[in-house]
Amino acid sequence: MYRRLADEDDELSEVQPDAVPPEVREWLASTFTRQLATAKRKSDEKPKFRSVAHAIRAGIFVDRIYRRVTNTALMQFPQDVVRVLKTLDEWSFDVFALHDAAAGQPVKYLGYELLNRYGMIHKFKVPPTILENFLSRIEEGYCKFRNPYHNNLHAADVAQTVHYMLCQTGLMNWLSDLEIFATLVAAVVHDFEHTGTTNNFHVMSGSETALLYNDRAVLENHHISAAFRLMRDEECNILQNLSRDEFREFRTLVIDMVLATDMSFHFQQLKNMRSLLTLAEPTVDKSKAVSLVLHCCDISHPAKRWDLHHRWTMSLLDEFFLQGDKERELGLPFSPLCDRNNTLVAESQIGFIDFIVEPSMGVCADMLECILGPLHSSSKNSTSTAGQERTINEESTGTETVSKFKIKKPWVACLTDNKKIWKEQAAKDAEARAKLEEETNGTSPPTEE
Repeated sequence: MYRRLADEDDELSEVQPDAVPPEVREWLASTFTRQLATAKRKSDEKPKFRSVAHAIRAGIFVDRIYRRVTNTALMQFPQDVVRVLKTLDEWSFDVFALHDAAAGQPVKYLGYELLNRYGMIHKFKVPPTILENFLSRIEEGYCKFRNPYHNNLHAADVAQTVHYMLCQTGLMNWLSDLEIFATLVAAVVHDFEHTGTTNNFHVMSGSETALLYNDRAVLENHHISAAFRLMRDEECNILQNLSRDEFREFRTLVIDMVLATDMSFHFQQLKNMRSLLTLAEPTVDKSKAVSLVLHCCDISHPAKRWDLHHRWTMSLLDEFFLQGDKERELGLPFSPLCDRNNTLVAESQIGFIDFIVEPSMGVCADMLECILGPLHSSSKNSTSTAGQERTINEESTGTETVSKFKIKKPWVACLTDNKKIWKEQAAKDAEARAKLEEETNGTSPPTEE
């Protein structure tokens, strides 16, 4: 009898039992629902231009995104870093190349470049030396536990992917400067001082962090708390020139966004957004919109070019296996995919793409088209912005023709390609396992007497 592993309304519960192997299903259930290994438990404003300044900003999109701050002494960038950053607007940006060019400091240079490109340094009077100190300390925190996956490379990758969503879809035109500032900083700090182990591991092992946060969003709470503690240091306080109201709004947004990267909220987050988008006139909350964007960027590596995705996958498996080694030492049961001697790699990635990444990117794209459509129609007489398709899907409704705004979706082709490769690999792995089993269970050749 097929047993439901998730809540009644969880989408994962609708997955057919034979769609993925049990081990992969267990991983999906334990990671992307509120279920633990030991216990199974169940903007208030429509998108519109609010001011002349806001409307003008959409018209000067390209100019704004590339403007430079000229009246401050900016950090010096090595030539190799400058060369790699020329591809910063690409979907499959090679963050590994940036890591090499930046001598192991991708967060420092990428974070600085993004905050400068969007004019945040100038707008919020961030002293360049303070920003450099802040980013360097954040980078150190990501390297603290020497994690194979949740490290400074991952932080830089997620921040760049968030930049793609802001810049190449035009989402930045729907957000205020403060909201953009909060979104970029949230992306940079979202896994700060990650331990390389899961929330479930913290809870099961009774870690100090789990005790501190009462087993709820253990890591995410720590990432936020540690980042804001760092910003209280005068040498690292990038928020020193924000007003009291700006600080409160910034802090609330960052907290909302980083907490939403807790994978156990995944299905509820998608379900809520889907329900909202079915309304006749959906009003999407700013915080929920940027939270969904950050969550999707956080899990987006299977939607990138194969060579990048494969490298991320191997790094993540290394991290899982190191957790499995700790679980063995502590006498804890293995978490799914953490037993280095018994893990289905290809099948896990197929399941992850089919049931997590593909649906997430789909909902995110629908949301972006919903909130940016009205802005697009309001400014369609202005210069076309990069990455947006202006003439798409014209639907006739009687005498009226409605043009539906669409964004480019480079992740669709990447997901298709990567899934195809994993399926080929899964077939080879299954064949190898069958052959090994046959040899193991077969009769030994007769010996001479």
